[in-house]
Amino acid sequence: MKSLFEPVQLGPLQLRNRIVMAPLTRNRAPGAVPNALMAEYYAQRAGAGLIISEATAITHQGQGYADVPGLYGTEQLDGWKKVTEAVHARGGRIFCQLWHVGRVSHVDLQPGGGKPVAPSAIAAKTKTFLIQDGRGGFVPTSEPRALDAGEIPGIVRDFGHAARNALSAGFDGVEVHGANGYLIDQFLKTGANLRGDDYGGSIENRARLLLEVVREVCAEVGRERVGLRLSPVTPANDIVDAEPQKLFDHVVKQLAPLGLAYLHLIEGATGGPREVEGRPFDYAAMLHAWRMAGAKGAWMVNNGYDRALAEQALAHAADLVAFGRPFISNPDLVERLHRNAPLNPLVRETLYGGGAQGYTDYPPLGTPAG
Repeated sequence: MKSLFEPVQLGPLQLRNRIVMAPLTRNRAPGAVPNALMAEYYAQRAGAGLIISEATAITHQGQGYADVPGLYGTEQLDGWKKVTEAVHARGGRIFCQLWHVGRVSHVDLQPGGGKPVAPSAIAAKTKTFLIQDGRGGFVPTSEPRALDAGEIPGIVRDFGHAARNALSAGFDGVEVHGANGYLIDQFLKTGANLRGDDYGGSIENRARLLLEVVREVCAEVGRERVGLRLSPVTPANDIVDAEPQKLFDHVVKQLAPLGLAYLHLIEGATGGPREVEGRPFDYAAMLHAWRMAGAKGAWMVNNGYDRALAEQALAHAADLVAFGRPFISNPDLVERLHRNAPLNPLVRETLYGGGAQGYTDYPPLGTPAG
């Protein structure tokens, strides 16, 4: 039986346990540049078998929220080097999540104040985070424009370039963000993709961008250092598909020969219920399709896990279990899970933006009160 706390091999890397810190947007990188406070935050959580960084914009166009980090400028890479060095100094492993938000953005965040880009000119009924007059807050996203087919190969190359930058900044690998209603997920799903060209219509066409991006990233950094995040039925950022089971069974069959290090699955609604009303999904069938197509990579599960549920998942099919918000308020989450110790409560008011408060000041086990 697999143990949550045992070492495990992931491609060329040995992880100290099967616990993964999920990507968590915190909006603490002014100017899109990682900083010393971020290095402290990630180093505090290096007890995880693997840390997946907060979503990181591959280009300025790919940015959708204020004060999220980028991976396309020299100053950004220098900042990330401080983060990866701090994590490695504590024996941790860290992947960078590669992100293009697509339509989930605002003109104030786009180069030259232009419209965000998307597969089709359909606004997302959701909000993004801006800092206006020195204060952070959520505002509706801007209306996007549809990408011209001639622009898409450039975005594929941008993912590859960002992956190279990530490894040069000291990351152990990268995770392609194909989930949560962002650009790749927008191309995948019928609710956001009304294109009539080779990137729209059929399942095969809607999956084209995802597969092109993953192949490009694998070619740049090696498939054993590449993971992919998917969210088949989440309603996050106003995303929906008419036939998610058919779509994702096809996707994993196409991914299997690429030899990814892992597939990272958000089960249900991101940060919400594990079962989405009106959106049934059979994850076991998806896993079966992936394995039957020859995939050997790790199966990572995510959404609302505690120790008991994680151990149950490992006893069935999971190889790795990702924990999100518990890692925010518990830098020593692995130790707390191992001891069955109580968890620090989460201070929601400090989730997005700000400084050390609610970021690096959560106490570890054994800290005296007061």
